[in-house]
Amino acid sequence: MVGLLYSPPIVFLIFLVIFLASAKAFSLYAYSNAQREHGLDAYACGQRNVRHYINPDYSQFFPFAFFFTIMHVLVLVVATASYEALLLPIIYVAAGILAMVIIFKN
Repeated sequence: MVGLLYSPPIVFLIFLVIFLASAKAFSLYAYSNAQREHGLDAYACGQRNVRHYINPDYSQFFPFAFFFTIMHVLVLVVATASYEALLLPIIYVAAGILAMVIIFKN
């Protein structure tokens, strides 16, 4: 049971809850700039009009970056998993295969 508590998905959920709770608590102290005229406008490097900049298209790069990220995490989890927790690497490999099928389906 303790091994399951330290599994990456459970630790991620614990830290996600801690992060969301602290973000909600600290947002009470944050300065609100939404009431000003340009309070919610985009702002980059001192320039107000950032709508006309060129935005690069990474749509062709994303599947390969996602592939290598998923593969590195899978290898790390499978290589460092203990023999007693054999179910977690099997779940990770199945999720990785499903992710690869989804991302390269076309």
